[in-house]
Amino acid sequence: MTVLDDFSSGSRGNVHPSATVVEGDIRDERRLDRAARDADVIFHEAASVSVDRSIEDPEGSHGINVEATLATLEAARREDARCVLASSAAIYGHPERIPIDESAPKSPASPYGIEKLSVDHYARVYEDLYGLPTIALRYFNAYGPRQTASDYSGVISVFLEQARAGRPITVHGDGSQTRDFVHVDDVVRANLLAMETDRVGEAYNVGTGRAISIKDLARAIREAAGSDSEIVYTEPRTGDIERSRADIEKARSMLGYEPTTALEDGLATLIDGSSTVSPV
Repeated sequence: MTVLDDFSSGSRGNVHPSATVVEGDIRDERRLDRAARDADVIFHEAASVSVDRSIEDPEGSHGINVEATLATLEAARREDARCVLASSAAIYGHPERIPIDESAPKSPASPYGIEKLSVDHYARVYEDLYGLPTIALRYFNAYGPRQTASDYSGVISVFLEQARAGRPITVHGDGSQTRDFVHVDDVVRANLLAMETDRVGEAYNVGTGRAISIKDLARAIREAAGSDSEIVYTEPRTGDIERSRADIEKARSMLGYEPTTALEDGLATLIDGSSTVSPV
């Protein structure tokens, strides 16, 4: 196994010791080619994952999320390797109906959503034009151990850091927004299933099919952390989606995907730092 990473948002210490590490930017063609050499499967997870950052710097975000994806697909084509790509629920924008299935209208509400929709389309086109086996996995709100809390990271890691420090837990807007939080263990399972399936050239939602409001999430994290932090409400974020919940029937029927980690159990893994993923 070879890992290409610039470690701008993670730690080298999180990489399995048996992996070969190529440290560098995915936009560096030489390092990308080195990492892809002789690969049978490429999991393309590299991205700038922040809606806020894409609004502040759309050009930079596009370079990482779209141009690097195209380069990765070209590397996969040179190696004749299957490519599993990380797409996002952000491609749906403000959904017309809940739950959201893969055929729902695509109306991204941010540059990030547009970029991930491009990833989705490129995956399909490369399978259609070149016969390259590709799969796009549309992650909903992924979370798990070792996720770094910062202005641009997932809301769960931010809330948890605030609760542990006894600081106010800050909720954007009134907290009625709903999200489908999927644990990293289930995300990994979806990727392993995508590595094996014959159902290529397709896109699949990866979520749980369940949603929680952000204000209820804040309360759950405060309780799980044993914190007495106050929950405070701030101005809504630009481009924030009000409702989100995955319809995972396609992934369930075509990939055999089944989420196994309930949110309360997933939050417990953040408290004790464990992860329970096992091979498919």
